[in-house]
Amino acid sequence: MSLILAVNAGSSSLKISLFHRLPQDPETPRLLLSSSISSISSPPAKFSFNDAGTTPCSAYNSSEPSIHDHESAFVHFLNRLKEDATIDYQEIRHICHRVVHGGDYTEPVIISEQSYHHIEKLRDLAPLHNGSALSVIKTCLKALPDALSIAFFDTAFHKNLPRYVSAYAINQEVAKERGLRKYGFHGLSYAFIKRAVAKHLHKDKDALNIIALHIGSGASACAIRAGQSIDTSMGLTPLSGLPGATRAGDVDASLIFHYTSESPSQLSHNSAIAKEVHITKAEEILNSQAGWKALTGTTDFGEITRKAQLSAPSSSTLDNPYTLAFQVMLDRVLHYVGAYHLALRGKVDALVFAGGVGERSEELRRAVGEAVNFFGYSAIDERINKVVDDFESTVVDIGKYDGGKRVLVCRTDEQLEMARECSLAEEFWG
Repeated sequence: MSLILAVNAGSSSLKISLFHRLPQDPETPRLLLSSSISSISSPPAKFSFNDAGTTPCSAYNSSEPSIHDHESAFVHFLNRLKEDATIDYQEIRHICHRVVHGGDYTEPVIISEQSYHHIEKLRDLAPLHNGSALSVIKTCLKALPDALSIAFFDTAFHKNLPRYVSAYAINQEVAKERGLRKYGFHGLSYAFIKRAVAKHLHKDKDALNIIALHIGSGASACAIRAGQSIDTSMGLTPLSGLPGATRAGDVDASLIFHYTSESPSQLSHNSAIAKEVHITKAEEILNSQAGWKALTGTTDFGEITRKAQLSAPSSSTLDNPYTLAFQVMLDRVLHYVGAYHLALRGKVDALVFAGGVGERSEELRRAVGEAVNFFGYSAIDERINKVVDDFESTVVDIGKYDGGKRVLVCRTDEQLEMARECSLAEEFWG
């Protein structure tokens, strides 16, 4: 049996899916089981193990105090795989690793000493994810030495960004020497969305024009024209663009110096009271101490929408931090949707919501839908928008059939996208 293990390491989570590659249909790997480990950095970790119906194990959820990092999380999964699923993990032929930042790597690469060190060098550009991925890769090489470990990069989807989009207005000699440009992220998700939406619309994926919103604890937007990414909100690192659960998103580049200043006044350039801010401290603040959590105290966007006064005028946002957080997110999303609508010259097949928040927040979808209606998008059908979870299909059309541009929800699956790409790549199966 040719088994493919797809591993998606987050900052405090680990999602794993096991697939069976069918030689007669390599484009459609069959899911055998999936597992999710969350709260790794704030134990006890929560562990789930779900059978897809082809193995004799049963689904369950548990708290696991023995899991304290990504290495122990992966080892715990392997033990459960052997004990509860009666699957010999030595049958795993390929392991696909989602790596957020690939730098100049534009295609999947087999993990070697050289590629491992390349990913390691990029760790500081994606501090919430690349470090976790490296930890799991190292564990895989040790626990499954006969399996082929392959890195799949989120940045690869955006490899053909126009130069004027990827370039920053800085000295280009320095930029080229240090690799300082827009890379873009969530690429595996956007690749899945492109393929799923094209199928749903009965359209060639290389002729598809969409604005895709991957909104989860990390959030980004992407303009796709003729199947290619032409712009995306994240840049050199995943920090820029839309705010997230703990990320600030776009801010004035000088904000961090004033934010950490010890000046009693609002703004000061007095060197006598200036505080030196190391790059790692600045990134820690903007990556881990900002976003919705900084505004409300919670990373749960569902809680934010429940406590926000969504019908309140914008002037009242300061009285309710949850309302402020919701309206900040809505404002930034509309900023990118509007810009990308113009970038696509109005030729948009669909506006697509994906990611944990995009797929679950009927409130955010409703607010965005109301705002973009004048662009010619279909009005939101509230009967469907409220019950998206009741639909089993990968893509759900939440717009009314009024002849307007489509508004869709796509259940993105980065693990499946990796498994599919791996299954189709003949060079990995020679």
